[in-house]
Amino acid sequence: MDRLRKHVCAAFLFGATISTTFLLLGKTRASGAQDQQEREDDEDGAKDEKYLFVWAGDQSRANPDFLAVINFNEQSDHYGQVLKTVPLAGAGAIANEPHHVGLSKNGRVLAAGGLLSVLKGQPEIFFFDVSDPDETKFLSSVNPPLSSITDDFEPLPDGGFLVTMMGGSQGHAPGRVVEFNDDLKLIGEHPKNPPDHGFNPHGIALRPELNLMVTSDFICPTSTLNAVAGGLDLRGSIRVWDMKRREILRTVDIPNAGGTIDVKLIPGDSEGRAYTAGMLDDNLYLVDTRHGTATAVFDFASIAKGGWPQLMRMTRDGRRLFITMNQASKVVMFDTSEPSKPRMLSTLDLGPGAGPHYLRLTNDERRLVISDYFLNEDSFGKVHAEGDHKIHVAHVKHNALTLDPRFHLDFNTAFKSGSARPHGLAMK
Repeated sequence: MDRLRKHVCAAFLFGATISTTFLLLGKTRASGAQDQQEREDDEDGAKDEKYLFVWAGDQSRANPDFLAVINFNEQSDHYGQVLKTVPLAGAGAIANEPHHVGLSKNGRVLAAGGLLSVLKGQPEIFFFDVSDPDETKFLSSVNPPLSSITDDFEPLPDGGFLVTMMGGSQGHAPGRVVEFNDDLKLIGEHPKNPPDHGFNPHGIALRPELNLMVTSDFICPTSTLNAVAGGLDLRGSIRVWDMKRREILRTVDIPNAGGTIDVKLIPGDSEGRAYTAGMLDDNLYLVDTRHGTATAVFDFASIAKGGWPQLMRMTRDGRRLFITMNQASKVVMFDTSEPSKPRMLSTLDLGPGAGPHYLRLTNDERRLVISDYFLNEDSFGKVHAEGDHKIHVAHVKHNALTLDPRFHLDFNTAFKSGSARPHGLAMK
């Protein structure tokens, strides 16, 4: 903490020949058919997601942070009930401020971040074995040497993760994108030479087929602490990366955004465009990653002025966008079939003080899960967005979001240890 107080942000921070040919064609067709069948099997299996994982912290910051395993089987009489909790073990288990999570491509490892672990000199990234959800185990933790303030996780196609870290080793700029391989070994903190100003990555999205990665800068983390004078130093920029080289190609500045907390590439979009939102200026932006521009395409003030649009998810076909509005207690669904003209389809109201932030779509895209907690820095910081600590499930219909009346999960009352703050979500 003493080291943190000495630092403020410097700028407030992708025949025989014929027979052989026929044989190869036959193998190709068989392989294609097999791949198609595997995709269909995967999609069918995705409809049977039975477990929900919630990464949470004790509200009093007195008990270990933990991963809660929840019954997510709609056919079960115990749907929505806590099956078990898996606490962190050893030194550094308490007051990490559990934040985002990621599930590996093979579904065996859940990676989770501690947003404020650096304040106590604790490891910042945690791994859980979820290969058998009923036997979920804490595996290990790691502390990247150049990075801190863990935020979002993006699983890599061949295994491992990319992780956005908003701060440098002591919490100020520049941050990094940390990379882990399939063996969960830290193999890089990118880029090698980060930008001098304002590089505090929060959101991340990948399109490997275009060799494209984007990250969004959100805030200089040290500016949120009471020990640092002044207000919050919010960022407004998208970084466009060469994914293979892990190098930033260009920066898209959005100076009036008031915090670009998330970014999502539009699946299947031939132009490689993305969406981001200005948390304080109430705008949804369409980002042209090739030309380095951002255009406002929707005004969230038409729903609720000052509603803090935050995290986003998109369907695999790129035709639906979901976004939480933290201070407005709403979740919005857009039709994005015409990216430059998104059309609001549904607004789900979670009630006064709900504070929705994190959200996750099931693989079959029929359910949207939302957690009501952003960040409360209690007595040591300036951010106080507590929410109501509930987890919601919404049914996703063609033009509407509707709450699942059978799913009830309140982290204020679900545990004997007392109230907890739920954040990151994953399902399998």
